[in-house]
Amino acid sequence: MHMPIVDYVVLDAEAVRTSIELVSTATDADLSKPTPCRAWTLYGLLAHMATQHYGFAAASRGESDPAIWKLLDLGDNPVKAYTESAEHVLEAFAEPGVTDRTFALHEFGPNAAFPGAQAISFHFIDYIVHSWDVAKSLGKPITFTPATLEAAHSVAQVVPTGDVRRAPGTAFAADIPWSGDNPLDQIVAYLGRNPTWPN
Repeated sequence: MHMPIVDYVVLDAEAVRTSIELVSTATDADLSKPTPCRAWTLYGLLAHMATQHYGFAAASRGESDPAIWKLLDLGDNPVKAYTESAEHVLEAFAEPGVTDRTFALHEFGPNAAFPGAQAISFHFIDYIVHSWDVAKSLGKPITFTPATLEAAHSVAQVVPTGDVRRAPGTAFAADIPWSGDNPLDQIVAYLGRNPTWPN
């Protein structure tokens, strides 16, 4: 049976644009709010997200300098700075042939490199979860299409569980048992977020 090819560039763009829409509603007062993303305030989360956007964009161009992944200062207008970083990665991923390139992703290790489509799938699942983080921090609703959530669920299942999730600096905390039937809640719980946050 022939499996359909998943277009992670299109899926990632939906996730990133959702994050832009959410972040664009944030006020200066919102930037100090807590998020479900460990100890980060919304400002800290946006700085991480922007850094990731520039890092993945650089990797898509074949750049491999680890300094690309150093946490950014978002300056006087963090919302604008975040939006610019998001538009930058969308533009980079829209380049012809990007999924056929090899991405050096230093966050996975000093010599970590992945095929473009797989690397973009990593970015995609990050921005499903980080968009959810931002929505929770701001108290806003968030929705994705069923097809997007189905694809995100498949990518999430590739993330290993067990002790590797408890090591310092891991991308995702240990999975949280969850019996609800909301697909997005199931994904974020599997990736270490409590769907009922901040409760």
